[in-house]
Amino acid sequence: MKKSVFLGALTVAGLAAGASAAATLDDVKARGTLNCGVTTGLVGFAAPNAEGEWEGFDVAVCRAVAAAVLGDPTAVEFVPTTGKTRFTALASGEIDLLARNTTWTFSRDNDLKFEFVGINYYDGQGFMVPRELGISSAQELDGATVCIQTGTTTELNLADFFRANNISYEPVPIETNAEAQPLYLEGACDVYTTDASGLAATRAAFENPGDHVILPEIISKEPLGPLVRHGDNDWGDIARWTLNALIAAEEYGVTSANVEELAEGTDNPEVNRLLGTEGNLGEMIGLDADWAVRAIAAGGNYGELFEKHIGESTPIGLSRGLNAQWTEGGLLYSPPFR
Repeated sequence: MKKSVFLGALTVAGLAAGASAAATLDDVKARGTLNCGVTTGLVGFAAPNAEGEWEGFDVAVCRAVAAAVLGDPTAVEFVPTTGKTRFTALASGEIDLLARNTTWTFSRDNDLKFEFVGINYYDGQGFMVPRELGISSAQELDGATVCIQTGTTTELNLADFFRANNISYEPVPIETNAEAQPLYLEGACDVYTTDASGLAATRAAFENPGDHVILPEIISKEPLGPLVRHGDNDWGDIARWTLNALIAAEEYGVTSANVEELAEGTDNPEVNRLLGTEGNLGEMIGLDADWAVRAIAAGGNYGELFEKHIGESTPIGLSRGLNAQWTEGGLLYSPPFR
């Protein structure tokens, strides 16, 4: 009797979770737009351009998911969020997906009840200082005032680093990157600390980027990636495998320029499964066979997106580093499409 009641409870719970997960996909389709949470503005990752259109590396993830699900990479409502508001926006259902340079941590995954669907940028926390201070190492920051975004992993990392090195600091709390920039430039804080990629993006927006130095120390691991709500398994699968499709496409040489041609069929079974000419992978996640073709065509594969928005030829100037493909000495790796 106890066993049958227990199994019945599991069945009800499973059905409820499945209904919740399916509901997100149904809601997005019925609405005709994807509500995607992004940062309030970080050049290269997510920021409006001169025409007011959102663009950037994280924005591209939103557009790829919209293309996969709705057939239109422009069918996205971008919702700016801060370090404090991003999780409430996702938990409340205000947004369907959060793609906002957010670090995957144990507590966010379990205590806050979110589901990270992958890593789109391997990062770490760093420090930026004015060149005129003559500082070459974070070990020289004793007594510094430090601008730091509240509600982020950087707060704890900063405290840990200064305590471990027996040096002191005075925090200057800020909520957004836009708030930090003028404070730092006006000298209200000696140092700005956040993810190293964010520092590079922030510096690129300065009038004189060369007047500022990003110190060599990286004091944390910051695996950044998109996330959905716990229980949103079906929806999470769509976001996860859309990101994986962009990563796998780069590995197999599938680009925005050749994806339509390759979708007619190739000699590579993995590419054929990815692009829907073999198997029924799209059906398994509630989409049609061409979902990945649309996602890749929306802006390109992972490498194309990286180079366009944050790569070495952009003002951000980031090298691939850990974000290179596994075949090139990096950590980037998609599970098989089979």
